Amino acid sequence: MIIKNPRFEVSAVKESQYPQNGLPEVVLVGKSNVGKSSFVNTMINRRKLARTSSEPGKTRQLNFYNMDDKFYFVDLPGYGYSKMSKQEQVKVGEFIESYLKHRKEICLIIFLVDIRHDPTSNDFLMYDYVIRSGLPCMILTNKADKIAKTKVDNATQNIQKQLNPIGDITTLPFSSERKVYSDEVWKVIESYLKEQTLWVCSFLYFSYCF
Repeated sequence: MIIKNPRFEVSAVKESQYPQNGLPEVVLVGKSNVGKSSFVNTMINRRKLARTSSEPGKTRQLNFYNMDDKFYFVDLPGYGYSKMSKQEQVKVGEFIESYLKHRKEICLIIFLVDIRHDPTSNDFLMYDYVIRSGLPCMILTNKADKIAKTKVDNATQNIQKQLNPIGDITTLPFSSERKVYSDEVWKVIESYLKEQTLWVCSFLYFSYCF
């Protein structure tokens, strides 16, 4: 997919600020500093649309990036940032949970983990919540450029076996430096966007007829 005019649309801190145009939403989930913002920039071949930071925990709101009025990338606040107060962690956690539970525009969750490390307890908790919620999901083992190319496949399989031992969730490596993985990720995203479009068209058709 080629995105010609991506744009940042809104940082939302409450539901009333979410876009109301009904476009599908591809949601980025992962711990703080796992590379969600860099993922957005890489996928659209831009350097600074989504702001990145070496300091974890910078994103405290939902950032909506409009992709040519076709869909949104939604960057969720990262979890597991130890310097965030417990009160802030609870507040952010409830905000994320409410969005994932009630937002009908979600068509795919992209769950990012660091390929260099085993999933953390927070990763397991968040992944379990996503799966139990019945939301479509794929796993990306990010920062693949940080390990030898010969180890990427094995590291990805290891993480998949831990998070998704059944193997029924698409799991792919990713790197903002090695852009060779982007095409495979786009194929998955496009397939879910098509499913969402077909579902909306069917719903509108039956609503009109009956």
